[in-house]
Amino acid sequence: MHQEIRRAPAKINLTLNVLVKRADGFHELESLIASLDLCDLLYFKKSDMFSLSCETHDIPLDETNLITRAVRLFEREMSRACHWRIILEKKIPHGAGMGGGSSDAATTLLALNDLEDTGFSSKKLARMAAEIGSDVPFFIYQQSCMIRGRGELVEPISVEGLAGTQILLMKPNFGVSTPDAYKNCLNAESIDGIDYAAQNLPWGKIVNDLEKPVFYKHRFLAEMKVWLLAQPEVEAAMMSGSGSTMIAFLDHQYADAVIERAHTELDPSLWASKAAIL
Repeated sequence: MHQEIRRAPAKINLTLNVLVKRADGFHELESLIASLDLCDLLYFKKSDMFSLSCETHDIPLDETNLITRAVRLFEREMSRACHWRIILEKKIPHGAGMGGGSSDAATTLLALNDLEDTGFSSKKLARMAAEIGSDVPFFIYQQSCMIRGRGELVEPISVEGLAGTQILLMKPNFGVSTPDAYKNCLNAESIDGIDYAAQNLPWGKIVNDLEKPVFYKHRFLAEMKVWLLAQPEVEAAMMSGSGSTMIAFLDHQYADAVIERAHTELDPSLWASKAAIL
């Protein structure tokens, strides 16, 4: 039986500025986000009913799964059932702050728009995506975007020289609670010896205001940043989003050596992967 395969890209926050706390309890953000060639894969097969399966053991497959929520939302908007069997193949680590679940949900909306021939506009799909989560609309546009508000205001943007930029992703075997990261972000304490300032790259600057609160609670991430910046191959490094993934900018020909060194000097259980910005 014919099946459609869709790629759900990971994302990284290249800038993340937390401005003020809003009356609704969320924080006002401004963030430049880019997609990566590291992707989950979603397989769509026509079926007599909807089903979702995934071999990764810690992924919930009930109605709380963001793919399922996207399907239910789509069914509501087109007033009929979606009879598709969806198989999720995870490549993006769970709890890495790289938007894997959000990307899966947005990719499901995009795929169903094609497969069900509904012809919804990108703006309508983005509005639907915002009902699922604050960072889901970004993935509808399939390019670098500036996000504002609590993440629901998405503006596609072209940054000269950004596409094709090579990075190294590195994640310890723990995640970071996003609510915890934001809870104390506006008055978080600095750790002596950690440089939180913006770093310059050929296409622009990188900076992350969530490093202070997250590093204060998870000192190993601060140690990872210091270690990465000390490697001669690394041009710049910081935490992406609310963590726990760290990103380092370097030529891929040096990445394997840096990964091997990190496993020896930091933690042998670190997850690491090369990626490029789309």
